[in-house]
Order: sequence, then C-alpha cells, then structure tokens
Amino acid sequence: MLKYHAAYYRQDNGWLVVSVLDFPGVNSQGRSIRAARAMIKDALALMAECYLEEGRPLPTPNAKARDKEAEFQEEIALIVRAKAPAER
Repeated sequence: MLKYHAAYYRQDNGWLVVSVLDFPGVNSQGRSIRAARAMIKDALALMAECYLEEGRPLPTPNAKARDKEAEFQEEIALIVRAKAPAER
C-alpha cells in the first residue's frame, strides 16, 4: 500500500478542488468533502492503473508533501493489485 497526500482547496462557489501533491496530474473536485474524497480516490486509482499499463513506475509518495494554501490535507491510500498477464 502506498500513501499519497491530497490537498483540498475551497473555491468561491463552494466546491472543493483536490490535488494529489506527490502524484502529478491527479486532480478532482466535489461539492462536499465526502464527494471530493471519493472522486480523488477514484482519480488516483485510475492514474495509477494507466501508469502501470504503460509500464511506467508510480511516483514515490513524499511524506513531506504539503501546501500551506490548502484548506486541509490528508493521506490517501493506494492499494495496487497485480493482474495476471493476459492470455494469448
């Protein structure tokens, strides 16, 4: 299990924008913390799946990843499950 770090930013319209600080390109949003959290977990899992399908290594989580401008931050666990090679 890898633990990445998400930062949540409240927008003027009330929505929350979320970025995974130590996995570039993983961003999402939601109307509530619960929705934003669910969306960012899905975005992280999908991006990790893409990386693995392309044979790219996953970014190393950075325990020191922080953004002072975020409303709050939290760890997001990513569990990577190995897939059996496709039958030919």
